[in-house]
Amino acid sequence: MEAALWYVLSGTRGGANRARILRALDERPRNANQLAEDLELDYKTVRHHLDVLEENNVVTDSGDDYGKVYLPTEAARVHWDTVEEIIGKVI
Repeated sequence: MEAALWYVLSGTRGGANRARILRALDERPRNANQLAEDLELDYKTVRHHLDVLEENNVVTDSGDDYGKVYLPTEAARVHWDTVEEIIGKVI
C-alpha cells in the first residue's frame, strides 16, 4: 500500500491534486461536486483523480450517482503516517 500511495500522490503529474483531494476527504466525506467547489478544480478533473484513487484502493465511495460521497479507505487509514509524509512533500 505504501508504494501505491507514493506513486499515486507523488509519482505522477496529478499527484498534488490527488493529495489535496485526499486531505479534503480526511476532513469530511464529500461528493465530487463539493470537492470541485471546495478545491477550485474542474469537476471532470476531480472525477478523474477520484477514479485513480479508487483504482488504487486509496478512497472508496458510499451512496449512488450524484449523492455518492468519497472517503479514505481503511487501508489508507492504516498507512496515514505515510499519507501525511507525502502530502507534506507535494503540497
